[in-house]
Amino acid sequence: MDKHILAMGGGGFSMEPDNLKLDKYLLSLVKKDKPKVCFVSTASGDSKEYIERFYNSFSNLLCEPSNLALYRPPEEDLREFVMDKDIFYVGGGNTRNLLVLWKEWGLDLLLKEALEKGAVLAGISAGSICWFDQGLTDSVTGKLLPLSCLGILKGSNCPHYHGEEKRRPSYQKSILNGSMKDGIACDDGVAAHFINGELSKFVSSRKGANAYKVELTEIGILETRIKPELL
Repeated sequence: MDKHILAMGGGGFSMEPDNLKLDKYLLSLVKKDKPKVCFVSTASGDSKEYIERFYNSFSNLLCEPSNLALYRPPEEDLREFVMDKDIFYVGGGNTRNLLVLWKEWGLDLLLKEALEKGAVLAGISAGSICWFDQGLTDSVTGKLLPLSCLGILKGSNCPHYHGEEKRRPSYQKSILNGSMKDGIACDDGVAAHFINGELSKFVSSRKGANAYKVELTEIGILETRIKPELL
């Protein structure tokens, strides 16, 4: 059984409610007429407005939407709730808080188990970098710095690569000084699709948006731009 992870640099329902191409692509990864997709809103502090935006978008798509809010946990057994879902869509926000709370609740282990059983893991921004060894985040000090994450995917990840002015230079600086591993970066609207832990392809909901491989070489940083498949 193939294991899919979709790491989105930006876009999707939370940034582009009138352009749901990435969200529809995510749903297509499950071979069911109406996959059960669960929005995990931990990084935003389970923002009510964020959750409502998820339902406003996904209620109009061919799926069964639900939400996992650790600040308002489901009444049933958490493991039973998680194992019933086909897709987990992790929202943006504070990555450090997300990791701390997931580990406290054991949700990190449950999501890894769900992945092994065929569930798709996905997310935007914090919900993108959380799957990697490391991610570039401002959730610790307010400055963009490396953060150790779950390590399901190898290497590092940077979302919003050209969407936020300081992202690209901060990511390259961190790789150059050795505090981050080589990795991939995605512009807003671009997602990296991994199958069985290996990068399969990049897809995009926006024309002109790109993905990048960023690595340290003997002569410095090498940034390789990759044109994604336009959805």
